[in-house]
Amino acid sequence: MSGFALAVEVAVASVLAVLLLHRYGDFRRQQRMVLLATLSAWFLCFLIVFTIPLDVSTTIYNQCVTDNLRVINHSGQISNSSIFPTQRVAQVCHKPWSYIPDGILPVFWRVVYWTSQCLTWLLIPFMQSYARSGGFSISAKIKTALIENAIYYGTYLFIFCSLLIYVAISPQWHLTWYDLRTIGITAANTWGLFLLVLLLGYGLVEIPRSYWRASCHGHLLAKTYFKVTKLMTEKADAEENLEDVMEDVRGVNETIKYNHPLRKCIDTILKKCPVQYQERMGRNMDDYEDFDDQRNPCPSRTSLVKLHKRVIYAVQRHNRTQVQWQILLDEAFHLEDVAKNEISSTHQFIHSFPSSQHTGCFSKYLYTPSVEWYWECVFRRWCNRLLAVVLCLLSVAVVWSECTFFSTQPVLSLFAILIQLAERDYNYLYIEMACFITIFFLCYCVYSTVFRIRVFNYYYLAPHHQTDAYSLQFSGMLFCRLTPPLCLNFLGVIHLDSTISHLQRQQTTYTSIMGSMQVLSFIANGFYIYYPMLVVLLCIATYFSLGTRCLNLLGFQQFMGESDLTSDLVDEGKELIRRERRKRQRGEEGETRQREWRERYGEQKEKYAARSRSSYSELRESEHSGGTAEQCDQSELLQDVEPLDFTGDDTQELGDRRYVGGRYLATYASRTRIFDDV
Repeated sequence: MSGFALAVEVAVASVLAVLLLHRYGDFRRQQRMVLLATLSAWFLCFLIVFTIPLDVSTTIYNQCVTDNLRVINHSGQISNSSIFPTQRVAQVCHKPWSYIPDGILPVFWRVVYWTSQCLTWLLIPFMQSYARSGGFSISAKIKTALIENAIYYGTYLFIFCSLLIYVAISPQWHLTWYDLRTIGITAANTWGLFLLVLLLGYGLVEIPRSYWRASCHGHLLAKTYFKVTKLMTEKADAEENLEDVMEDVRGVNETIKYNHPLRKCIDTILKKCPVQYQERMGRNMDDYEDFDDQRNPCPSRTSLVKLHKRVIYAVQRHNRTQVQWQILLDEAFHLEDVAKNEISSTHQFIHSFPSSQHTGCFSKYLYTPSVEWYWECVFRRWCNRLLAVVLCLLSVAVVWSECTFFSTQPVLSLFAILIQLAERDYNYLYIEMACFITIFFLCYCVYSTVFRIRVFNYYYLAPHHQTDAYSLQFSGMLFCRLTPPLCLNFLGVIHLDSTISHLQRQQTTYTSIMGSMQVLSFIANGFYIYYPMLVVLLCIATYFSLGTRCLNLLGFQQFMGESDLTSDLVDEGKELIRRERRKRQRGEEGETRQREWRERYGEQKEKYAARSRSSYSELRESEHSGGTAEQCDQSELLQDVEPLDFTGDDTQELGDRRYVGGRYLATYASRTRIFDDV
């Protein structure tokens, strides 16, 4: 059963990683190494999170076995003496359903942890620069990646050397390989914990509030109008940027001719351009004109590398804004439809555009207009509010536990109390479920913040396959750096980390792999205990939207509810949606008229086409049967007539005749004409 539980977790982690990568990445266009590195990083992080509850239940069982051995040994020592035997009785330790035998988890954690650390600190930073490079060869991209990562690696090397010197000059410590490894793990976890508290403080407040605001339809619609205005500005800027870059590409394309050594670089750049620009540049290109270095100065290879990088960035940004624009329009139209249907007395959900209605057996028999009306106008609102209340209670429990988990006598951490109550009865299923819900909520708060934050256009995780390679790898790097300190913080909250709780009990296998943090006492006894308390200040700042207000003061428009600037942008977005609605309505009406015209005149076209085919077949039969001279003359005259195209097909086989491009061409094998070879 233990192997089955671990196999299920591996399968679930892999499926979740693939689904997320499919949502944000593009399997068809992006490089395979980029997708593989991101998928591996996400998979390893999810696997760590899913395996921690199994490690906790296995540790509690091993602790029960150890306690029984101590009771037996203690009783034996007392029985040999003249003192009365102890009253303690050994308990019956039942193996958990997901028990993992000894020796498996240590190997598992070493492979998973060190593979994720190699990805986040060595491989992914190098691949980020490699994928973003504008070089035209593998060696050029590798050189660029090495140069860009020199400062990056140098910074962490300086931090590691500083910690190494501190341990070396401390007289109470003797530097060993185990201590050296622990110092590296401590440095990585310290960096991750610093960022973890920042993201956690934002997610604990923003996630419950986002679900509560989703139940307020007016607020959600106003925020959508605000997003439409901002996205319209970004879309126009992306189009203008693409035009400027394509103009530079056109100039370089006309300068460097076919016989120039750098022509291969230009062809590589042209392949990255949109199809319409490629065709336009191809029509204006004269490949028979030789290159003249005196009349046309040649651009350097370095400038072409920079241009190649600009083209990749401009095309990706343009495609992303175009896709997001259409998705945001559909969302705005749907919210407006919900607002109109809320006051409907028929309790039937009516869509503004027939193309937006759901199709299929599910929509036809289960998700009917009545069911859709009750879900969109009644139940969805209350489900969001109920979920917001549950998430709010979990957030309060996390904040309280983060501020009190260092107290072991009395135990103040709520999650530690729940685990200890379940440990008394050895209810392993309850222990694993409590651990999974807790760590899953912590991961949801942290990971969702990683997917929400946006650093200009430098880092942006856009759904619907619109995330670039750099942002995908950056998210994988953040996941690998945040997951280990998050798991250690969770184990400290439930009092299973002796470094923080100072309890003499058996450690989890995951904690033993990390090593004893007492090598750096000021971090183990200070930073790891008191720094998580700052989550309270971050939650207060997020609740009062201090970050949003600061961004507004700096000139970055953020949605602020009833402010004047927000109202202006909301009104502008409403007008944009009204204009796009009229445009789509005209398109829907045109398609409806075309469909009605096809249905009305389709039968007449088929009858006329059938009569035309029958007449030509009769003429062909008369030719083969040796008809009269008059019939032959009529057939020769009719062969020169161009019949009307009512079928719409480019090519049709009609006996010995072939219909191509609106003309019937006779293909007789037994007759040759004078102009057949022309």
